[in-house]
Amino acid sequence: MKFITGKDRYQVEFYTHCLDESISQDNEVRLIDLFVDSLQLSDYGFEMDFIENLPRRQAGGRPA
Repeated sequence: MKFITGKDRYQVEFYTHCLDESISQDNEVRLIDLFVDSLQLSDYGFEMDFIENLPRRQAGGRPA
């Protein structure tokens, strides 16, 4: 279901802070984030066509 998308963790919401600012610097989730960012996900069969790379008409909204 490509029309369902998650929220960007760096996106500032109604509140004046983003999710990244809500997590303490010593939280273990930051280590997990660094580990996942270090992986070459394409080596494991994941496609790297992110939504930012799609043409504007396909980037969001409802499915056709």
